[in-house]
Amino acid sequence: MLSLPDHPVLDKIALIGGCARLPIGFDAERALAEVAALPADHWGHRGGRVGVHNPAQAIFLRGHAPAEGELPVEDREVLDRLPTLRDVIERIVPAPSMRCLLALLPAGAVIAPHIDQADYFSKTLRLHFPLTSNEHVWMYSIDRCYRMRPGEIWALNNSARHGVVNADASESRLHMICDFLASPELLDLLARADRSLGRPDAEIERQMLAAPLPARRA
Repeated sequence: MLSLPDHPVLDKIALIGGCARLPIGFDAERALAEVAALPADHWGHRGGRVGVHNPAQAIFLRGHAPAEGELPVEDREVLDRLPTLRDVIERIVPAPSMRCLLALLPAGAVIAPHIDQADYFSKTLRLHFPLTSNEHVWMYSIDRCYRMRPGEIWALNNSARHGVVNADASESRLHMICDFLASPELLDLLARADRSLGRPDAEIERQMLAAPLPARRA
């Protein structure tokens, strides 16, 4: 797994809590139109992800899945087809980008609670960019459930126990997920982010705990 020896371990409890909605957004409708124009053969696989993420399809835009080994974090060719998301990665979020992917969680699927345990994860900030969602999709982190809506930008504490439930039987959920190195500008956005949007939900937690136990990879 990629290591970042020249970067500090981040206190994500202090910076994020469980999840926090940043005071910036992006054009999800335009980004989704570009994703919809991708050739069909880009989908239908996990993008090299394994273990707990098996239920989701993935397309890597930058870098590679950890299971593929120590590969460089560089733009993938598919990113050239997605100028709106490239703009998000390179301009809207004011920090150096690392691994980025599109993650499609099918209707009714669950990502079981897990912790991303590696040097890389402890030193990067994970942001979620919802492109599609529904009222039955919940992100879970530190005993709270959060609803992320298209066009919003959220920080997730992936160094804490977290998971996802898509309880809708007919609609998938599509997010871009991207890791960033900490920068003063991104830390300022986190300081102004809204952390108050989560709530406890025993039923959502029960659904996640009923999912298969995760592998240690993320």
